[in-house]
Amino acid sequence: MRLRDLYARPGLKVSFEFFPPKTEKGEETLFSEVEFLKALKPAFCSVTYGAAGSTRDKTVELVDRLHRDCGLEVMCHLTVVGQSKDEVRGVLLRLKQKGIENIIALGGDPPQGIVDWTPHPDGFHHSVELVREAVSYEWFSIAVAGFPEVHPRALSREHDLNYLKEKVDAGADVVITQLFFDNEDFYRYVKDLRDLGVRVPIVPGILPVLSVPQVRRFASLCGAKIPPRLESLLAKVENDEEGAVQVGIDYATEQCKELLQYGVPGIHFYCLNKRHSVKAILENLSL
Repeated sequence: MRLRDLYARPGLKVSFEFFPPKTEKGEETLFSEVEFLKALKPAFCSVTYGAAGSTRDKTVELVDRLHRDCGLEVMCHLTVVGQSKDEVRGVLLRLKQKGIENIIALGGDPPQGIVDWTPHPDGFHHSVELVREAVSYEWFSIAVAGFPEVHPRALSREHDLNYLKEKVDAGADVVITQLFFDNEDFYRYVKDLRDLGVRVPIVPGILPVLSVPQVRRFASLCGAKIPPRLESLLAKVENDEEGAVQVGIDYATEQCKELLQYGVPGIHFYCLNKRHSVKAILENLSL
């Protein structure tokens, strides 16, 4: 089912994001976790695209397998970085041939260690171009990324908001946000976009903390701040992975409760290929 139709239905949409494992054992573990996550009845699941398109074939393969073998609605990540237009079109064609109806069009991350990337000489330069390309197939429903705390490479907050609107005007059906830990940033973001005339669903992306070093690294990479209260909680479990997981469950549960009261159309969990925290959060929320 296409995203535009999923979000047109009444009720909360819970979705999960996975990343392509690097080994056969990791892939086996992922699909073991997926079997448990299926019981939580996600609206859809997505699979990420490695930096500079490095997992392109594996991402398409996993999305197809989740859809075909696991019976899940799926969304494939697709990025601009490191690929020619022909390579991107090849992926879109493969997805269409496999019956995959949903993508999220992203700028993407450059390879590790490279801060400033140069577009592929024969590639798209911006994610809005990818949205327009996907629309031309008259097949896909398209999500785009939103940044409640502003994209790290944006010229300004105003520029970032207007660029998001440009992507929606180009044909995007839903906005899924980058992770954030202060709901006020999300509320402000939604208000600013609505004031600009953006009417598509805006879905918060939630990352349950699994370890302190990991969450600090992720926050740094995407430009998300760690609020003082969360930082205080993390400081107490700096070297306690079990404690960090519980902090993550408790904090994300609180975040989600407030977001549900606010009236979000769905919650997209960055579950990092593990079920425990997401399952606990949904149980806490009686979902």
